[in-house]
Amino acid sequence: MDLIKYVIVDDEPIAHRIIEGYCENFPFLNKVGNFYNAFEAMEFFRKGKADLIFLDINMPKLTGFELLKSISDPPKVIVTSAHQEFALEGYELNITDYLLKPFGLDRFIKAIQKLRAIQAPVQNQTSLEYPDRIFLKSDKKLVQLEMRDIFYVEALGNYTKVFHSGGMLVCPDKISDLEGKLPSPNFVRIHKSYLINRDKIEFIEGNQISISGSKLPIGQTYKASLQDFFN
Repeated sequence: MDLIKYVIVDDEPIAHRIIEGYCENFPFLNKVGNFYNAFEAMEFFRKGKADLIFLDINMPKLTGFELLKSISDPPKVIVTSAHQEFALEGYELNITDYLLKPFGLDRFIKAIQKLRAIQAPVQNQTSLEYPDRIFLKSDKKLVQLEMRDIFYVEALGNYTKVFHSGGMLVCPDKISDLEGKLPSPNFVRIHKSYLINRDKIEFIEGNQISISGSKLPIGQTYKASLQDFFN
């Protein structure tokens, strides 16, 4: 198992001790730095590298997110914060997870498992090996969905409608953005306006695919590539 080099950026020494203690349960986690303000970490990243930052947000002079934006090629980030209100901005910056202080070992373990799932090569995934879940923005909230519960995505201009087992969400993401977030080959584009979960296909009839009682069109430009897939 490859080592993951991590740093902790937090102005509270007790937070460093807690995270270090949790990390000792994972032999592949290797600490390469402790920083008690964002400027110390910024200096480190000018010369050095890490694979993961445990990042506090509300720090004096420079916030954690301001630090993150200053790094040209940022590593994976697990936020550790006492402030829930920064969560939406965090996911917009493509963080891996957001741990709300005080968090226990069980929640920390889930964050590390999510990190490992993201690092796993796509080619090793099968249709049953979904990343567990995805957070989607909808109506000023972050809604968590199980990947396997998503039926299909429909384009709606600069928005999308995500149909899932519990209903439908309207998200402020283009369909091309969600295509990048939903794992291939489990999710496949069949039309400029439709992205489907292939495991939810009920049947194919002519130029239509039936999913959850809805018949979705197969676009002409996608037909040839889909033919190989269906064969």
